[in-house]
Amino acid sequence: MLKDITIGQYYPTGSSIHKLDPRTKILVTFALIIGLFIINTFIPYLYVVAFIAAAVYISKIPFKYIIKGLKPLKVIIIITFVINIFMTQGTPIFVMGPLKVTAEGVYQAFFMAIRLMLLVMGTSLLTLTTSPISLTDGIENLLNPFKKIGVPAHELAMMMTIALRFIPTLLEETDKIMKAQMARGADFESGNIISRAKSLVPLLVPLFISAFRRADELAMAMEARCYRGGDNRTRMKELKMTGKDTIALGATALLIGILIIHRVIL
Repeated sequence: MLKDITIGQYYPTGSSIHKLDPRTKILVTFALIIGLFIINTFIPYLYVVAFIAAAVYISKIPFKYIIKGLKPLKVIIIITFVINIFMTQGTPIFVMGPLKVTAEGVYQAFFMAIRLMLLVMGTSLLTLTTSPISLTDGIENLLNPFKKIGVPAHELAMMMTIALRFIPTLLEETDKIMKAQMARGADFESGNIISRAKSLVPLLVPLFISAFRRADELAMAMEARCYRGGDNRTRMKELKMTGKDTIALGATALLIGILIIHRVIL
């Protein structure tokens, strides 16, 4: 399960999408998120699927690797599906005691499940195709205009990137601790939900200790290197948009335009 989590990981392939400006990929990701919430019928999902499929193909990342990132979220997807089936009012198609399945509930359940899966697949491409350093520079550059109203652009960008960067590290640490506890007789899989939750205590305590230790080591390393934030900071590679970025932004704008037209007019 832990090895299936792909968020925060970088998958270098040297593709055209990897070489795009990080600001472009961040803007495209936000536009895709907005587009998914604009959709109110199933047909526009086909446009988003085609867009994501084209991006995955160009990025040269194995499609099964993208799908693997959905496995840890299967419980959330199933819960969302079940809640929408039983909690949406409408024309009943199946009644069993207090439980009632409606046609509108089934429609809404599939609608929300597809939206959640596309949301995860689309946003995971951002971290899979962008290195942590480039992601930091891109977020900071996009937040720079908000410095005038007191937004700490560099600190926010650094905090978000460190959080993403430490996800794979913490997952690896969790896997090591879990295997060590299982070698000592711990059981994390049998029993009901309450017993499983109790069995996680021997796992969570050393994990939190390890996380705080790594955070302290990182802080000391940054202090030892005289890190003082983004003021007067120089970069080896300056961000620069090219024609490929213009094409990517244009394709995204076209997709959003189609989704808006489909919702408003069609």
